[in-house]
Amino acid sequence: MKMSENLRRDLDTLKTLDARQKLQFLWDYYKWYVISIVCILFIVGTFVHILWEGQKPCRLRVCVVLNTEDDCGSWFREFAKNLKADGKPGDVDVNQDQPFDYDNRYSYLHEIEVMTTISSQRMDVAVCGADMYRYLLALNACLPLDTALSDDLLSYLSAREMLCYDTANLTEDENGNIDLTDGIDGYFAVDLAGTKFYEAYNQTEESGKPLEEPLYAVIISNTEHLEDCETLLRALVTP
Repeated sequence: MKMSENLRRDLDTLKTLDARQKLQFLWDYYKWYVISIVCILFIVGTFVHILWEGQKPCRLRVCVVLNTEDDCGSWFREFAKNLKADGKPGDVDVNQDQPFDYDNRYSYLHEIEVMTTISSQRMDVAVCGADMYRYLLALNACLPLDTALSDDLLSYLSAREMLCYDTANLTEDENGNIDLTDGIDGYFAVDLAGTKFYEAYNQTEESGKPLEEPLYAVIISNTEHLEDCETLLRALVTP
């Protein structure tokens, strides 16, 4: 039987049913079509939303991976309010959903997500612990701060020994070996120890004492918002 004949038959049947029976009939015979259409609309809507969000102006995209389960959203909301007081267009996008812990068996998925986020230029600054910082160094994704920051901020950080000197671009080969000659030395991160942000969001719940784990601020090398990145660093390093 042709599809047109099936449709004609079903339409004739629907005419003989009341409203409740019509809904039951449609669900019994067309539920998979309905489910498929809903799924397609959801997927299309999701992609449209992503594209729409991507077109909106954004001044700064920050990835925050703390050593604790704390929510630092209130701090960044206050920062965004102060930043946007200059009247320039664009929002501050803060992502706290991305965990990064090499003790987690799914850490390779976290690596892929971070790599994708960086390559698509959806990360300007990372505030993170040692594991993610190590991965950013391996990717050579950290902007050398001694060549990018203004002289006054660089002097401030240097005088307080907050600049971290490390080697980037050290990756393992298929045998697990590292070629030190591939390394690139420089100041790639700011150690946030001793700052108000560190004291507020890097403490244990049990004792209230600061954790031993370090917390870093890193500017991503492909950022197009260096001026706002520096503004964020200035806010983070408040003693």
